[in-house]
Amino acid sequence: MATLLYRLGRGSMRRRRLVAAIWLVVLVGLGLAAATLRGPTASNFTMPGTESQRALDLLDEQFPAAAGATGTIAVKAPAAGQLGTPEGQAVVRSITQEATTVPGVLAAVDPFQVGSVSPDGQYALIQVQFSGGADQVTDEQREAYEGLGAEAAAQGWQVAPGGEVLNTEPEVGSTEAIGVAVALIVLVITFGSLVAAGMTMLNALIGVGVGMAGLYALSGAVELTSTAPILALMLGLAVGIDYSLFITSRYRQNLLDGLPADEAIGRAVGTAGSAVTFAGATVVIALAGLAVVNIPFLTVMGLAAAGTVTVAVLVAITLQPALLGFAGRRVLPRRLRAAVPVALTADDLPDDDARSSDVTAHRTVPQAPTHGENTSAFGFRWARLVTRFRIPVILVGLLGLGLLALPAPDMRLALPDAGTAPAGSAARVSNDLITEGFGPGFTGRLAVVVASDDAGATAAAVPEVTALVQRTENVLAVAPPQLSPDGRTALLGVIPQTGPTDPATETMVRDIRAAVGGIAEVDVLLTGVTAIGIDISEKLSDALPIYLALVVGLSVLLLMLVFRSLLVPVKAALGFLLTVAATFGITVAVFQQGNLADLVGLDTPGPLISFLPILLIGILFGLAMDYEVFLVSRMREDFVHGDTAEQATINGMGHGARVVTAAALIMASVFGGFVFLDDPVIKSMGFALAIGVAIDAFVVRMTIVPAVMSLLGKVAWWLPRWLDRALPNVDIEGEKLRAELDDKVGAGA
Repeated sequence: MATLLYRLGRGSMRRRRLVAAIWLVVLVGLGLAAATLRGPTASNFTMPGTESQRALDLLDEQFPAAAGATGTIAVKAPAAGQLGTPEGQAVVRSITQEATTVPGVLAAVDPFQVGSVSPDGQYALIQVQFSGGADQVTDEQREAYEGLGAEAAAQGWQVAPGGEVLNTEPEVGSTEAIGVAVALIVLVITFGSLVAAGMTMLNALIGVGVGMAGLYALSGAVELTSTAPILALMLGLAVGIDYSLFITSRYRQNLLDGLPADEAIGRAVGTAGSAVTFAGATVVIALAGLAVVNIPFLTVMGLAAAGTVTVAVLVAITLQPALLGFAGRRVLPRRLRAAVPVALTADDLPDDDARSSDVTAHRTVPQAPTHGENTSAFGFRWARLVTRFRIPVILVGLLGLGLLALPAPDMRLALPDAGTAPAGSAARVSNDLITEGFGPGFTGRLAVVVASDDAGATAAAVPEVTALVQRTENVLAVAPPQLSPDGRTALLGVIPQTGPTDPATETMVRDIRAAVGGIAEVDVLLTGVTAIGIDISEKLSDALPIYLALVVGLSVLLLMLVFRSLLVPVKAALGFLLTVAATFGITVAVFQQGNLADLVGLDTPGPLISFLPILLIGILFGLAMDYEVFLVSRMREDFVHGDTAEQATINGMGHGARVVTAAALIMASVFGGFVFLDDPVIKSMGFALAIGVAIDAFVVRMTIVPAVMSLLGKVAWWLPRWLDRALPNVDIEGEKLRAELDDKVGAGA
């Protein structure tokens, strides 16, 4: 692989204008396709095969008029009892009539006709039915809906439109620019060159642009959830910067070793590019592996993010060499450029020297200490300290991560509801007004569907079902049944006493299902936000052990191929599990328990989004392997070339600490930028990924790993001979490449 990438890097540099032009055409072409073919994103989470989804499908079939999006307008009069007066009723009916004029609205229900008025006569709920689904509601329709009741509001009334119709795609704007700005600052400090930092950032941004444009171009044919593009952007930007950083760093080192530009780029792509390709492949495999959960929206999210990571890898190993070719020696700080000879390629050499170009290309010249060597001294000092006190370091690291993981067993999972929406948002204002006037159960009403092929059987079962549901603990009320036109399906509304994410509501859902499960001759299905959340969480919980085993097993196998060792992959997998446990613990402590919630701008703590754990495992796995390969591959290289196991560990840390530190800071900054978004789902994802990257890079890979490697000594690199012969050699460190180049130098001499 290293040899192939070496040739690709040199070829991209030599034909840099063509390569840059091709990527520019791809970017523009996909941008135009995205602008013309982009479709709406979905805000709902479907779960084929579950009871709640079967109920929703049945409702869409039997009650087509109610298949569209719904809205609830909460109205609060200036004083209690005012809704009992003719004047108050006239105001509410005026708002109801105004709602029917909103484009796309089929009907608005008069609350006085259905009894949606609070006992104190101060609150009323107006149900609004749209013709299309929530994803089909246009911005103009949504704006008109949110503006309802302006005249009543001027008279002191509170009018708060809410409901699923307000679900919109999170806006990506200036808050994410903070992470990008921090990443650029880290790049400038790391490289000491604005050109190097700019080239690296430009390459990453082009990759993100291509990936996101391609994703949006496909959105017209493939349904994307609203979080899928955000996740793809988050990952594509983070890994794009990191992968470009690795290759640029190796290119600068090769220049300082006296290599011509094309050879420096070739070797950079052949070595660092191999690590980038491997790391990117692990991320892609882990994300694509989300398909084993068999949840469509999660599969689409994983494939969307995997696509942007794939583009980031392709851009790093093709466009980055081209851009570096344009930059030449300007990627180095000014004070180091004089120490580097003029960067020639074989094509630039005089004809008399053409036959010796290979020798010239591979010859190194002595130089002053490089920028990287001066600053990497900290890496060597840190490695010596860690290896000297390896036992205390391991114990303290394990104890610290164990303490951070303590809240993890208390994790609760659910789908987001308006109660956790940002304070002041339309959805949150409506939710709070409904809770204030009617109780939290009205914000998460459930639906019981009674269905049979025989209308008589359905009619006979409805009273029994109603009685069983009413006797269930925590049920506040059961609405009268609505029958489908053919009478074979009945719909009963259920209002719990507690909110949709309250543990008592989850218990009530299970109790209702258990109570009605024994009714013969009819199907009784329960659905609603809480029921859907329970079904999704249970399915994800069942799939999590399988997925975790797949990810851990994959990491052991891949790292065994890379490092030709048994213990190193096991150590890496255990370190990954420590990272995941600690990340879960911190995320639960902040987002669920509310500790330090103000620091991340979280208004209301609550359960974590159902798919966060499995998604986090898939993403962190790939990122953890990235740093593992970058650090440990240098350790193995030095050990194979004769260093003691401990000295090889110190060398690996010393040479890799600076780049890994920069990469981790960049990735954590990019992920952290999404914490400033108002959407609690995106906020929790960005926070968990930023914390996970920081823990894995600084605590696990740069502290516990060298301590464990030092403790294991040469045993760490043991591999049975029969297994060594059976495993293919992927040559990720470029050993075969270096041997081939050395042979060329010898032949030329």
